[in-house]
Amino acid sequence: MEALKRDPGEPRAYYLLGILTADHANHAKAIDLFDRALTLSPQHPEVLAQKARSEMALLRRESAVRSADAAAALAPDDALTLDTLGVVYSRAGLHDRSLEFYKRATATAPDVSAYHYNLGAALQFVGHMDEAREAYRRCLILDPGETRALAAIVQITKQTEADNQIAELKAVFPSVAHKADDALRVGHALAKAYEDLNQPAEAMGWLAKAKSAKWAAVQHDAAFDDAIFDAAKATTHLPMMGGHTSAQPIFIVGMPRTGTTLVDRILSSHSEVTSAGELADFGISLKHLSGTQSKYVLDVETLAAAGQVDQNELGRMYMQRVESTLGLTGRFIDKLPLNAIYAPIILAALPEARIICLRRHPADTVLSNYRQLFATQFPYYDYALNLETTAHYYVGFDRMIRHYSETLPAGRFTQVHYEDVVGDIEAQTRRLLEFCGLSFEAQCLDFHQNAAPVATASSAQVREPLYTRALARWKRYEAQLTPALDILEAAGCIDAAERDIP
Repeated sequence: MEALKRDPGEPRAYYLLGILTADHANHAKAIDLFDRALTLSPQHPEVLAQKARSEMALLRRESAVRSADAAAALAPDDALTLDTLGVVYSRAGLHDRSLEFYKRATATAPDVSAYHYNLGAALQFVGHMDEAREAYRRCLILDPGETRALAAIVQITKQTEADNQIAELKAVFPSVAHKADDALRVGHALAKAYEDLNQPAEAMGWLAKAKSAKWAAVQHDAAFDDAIFDAAKATTHLPMMGGHTSAQPIFIVGMPRTGTTLVDRILSSHSEVTSAGELADFGISLKHLSGTQSKYVLDVETLAAAGQVDQNELGRMYMQRVESTLGLTGRFIDKLPLNAIYAPIILAALPEARIICLRRHPADTVLSNYRQLFATQFPYYDYALNLETTAHYYVGFDRMIRHYSETLPAGRFTQVHYEDVVGDIEAQTRRLLEFCGLSFEAQCLDFHQNAAPVATASSAQVREPLYTRALARWKRYEAQLTPALDILEAAGCIDAAERDIP
C-alpha cells in the first residue's frame, strides 16, 4: 500500500495485493487487482496465472482457461507460475495439459515439496502409478510432514504383511490428531492399510478416529440433505419437452463409489464417446440463471427456482461452458455423481440427454462412502464423516431415485446395478449402449485399456480388468456396520434375512 502511495502506477504492487487478497479467499477482489496490474503491464504471465487461479476458485472455468492460455503463450519460466498453471488446468479437467507444467515446475525448483505433490497427483490421474509414487516420495523427502503425499502413496499401493506403512502412519497420527484435515488423511491411510491386510475391525476403528475432529468441525445438518432430496423430487413436474435440442450428452450419476467411473470407462471406450470427467457446469449454469442469492450452488432455493428458468437457455449455457473449455465435439459423458439430484432438470433442459444412474447394494454403498476420503472443502460430502449419517443419506437418496424411476421417461433415465455389470459386463454394456443410441463395440469390454485420465478415487482400480472383490464387501464389516444396517433395515432398504448378525 505504501508503494502504491508513492507510485499508483506500480503493477507489481497490485499483483502482490491480489495474491494476498486471494489468500484470504476474496477472489472477486483479487481478480480486480490482477486486472489493474494487467492494465498497467499486460505481458506478465505470473499475473495472468494467478488471475486464472482465482477465476477457477469462483468456478469460472471458461475465463480461467483463457487466462491460463494467455499466460502459457508468454512462455513463463518461474516455478510458481508453472505450478499455478498446472493447478488451473488440472482443476479444469485438462490433466494431460497440466502435466507438462508440473514437470517444468519441479525441474525449475526441485526443492519445493508442494510441486512434487501436484506432479504426483497429475501422474496418478493419467495412470502413471510408478512415477506418481516416486513424485510423492520426493515430496516426503523434502517435507516429511506432508500428509497428502503420505496418504496418497498408501492409497495407490497395495499394503502387505511384509511391506506396509502402518508403523510410520501410527507414529505420525498423534502429532496431527488435532488437525482435522491431516487426521483425516493419515487415519484413512491406516484404514486402507488394515483393509489390505484383511483386518476390518482395525480399519473401521481408524476411520472413526480419522473422522472425529472433522465431523465435529463441520456441524453437518442432515435436515439440509433431506430438504434437498424433497426439493429435487418436486422438480419432476417440469415439462420434458422443449429445451436445448442440439446436444446429446450422457450423464452418469449415482451416489459416489457405486461404479460410476467403471461405467464411464466402459462407455467412453466407444469410438463415438469422450469422457469429460466430473463437471460442475450444469449446477453452476442453473445457479447463474436462477439468480438465487443463497451461498450454495446446490440448495433448496435454487432447485425451487428451476421452474422459472428458461430451459433452452439452461441447456445452451451448459453446452457452451463444456465446449468452450474442453473442446469436446459429438457425444460425451459428464459423470459427476451428484448430478443425480438435477436429473429432472437436466432432462427438461437437454431433451436429447441420457441419464444412467448407478445403484449398488445399500450396505456396500454406505460402507464405500464412509471409507472414502472426499475433498475436505466440498460440503456436499460431509455426510460421509459419520457412519449413521451416511446411512441416513443413503435412505434419502434412494427414495429420490425411486421417485425418479417412477416419474421420468424410461427412454431417457435408466438405472444399472454395479453387481449386474460385474456379473455380466457384456449384457449390461449392450443394454447401456442401446439406451444411448450407440452400436456395440467390443473395445468397451476392455475398459481397463482406456488411456484417458481419471481424476477420481477409482483412478487405480479402473486400470485393472474387471474384478469381483468389491462385491458384498459389507459382509466382512458387518459387526462394525451394525448402527448403519439398523437404519437401512428400518427404512426397508435391506431385509433382516440378509444379516448374519441380528
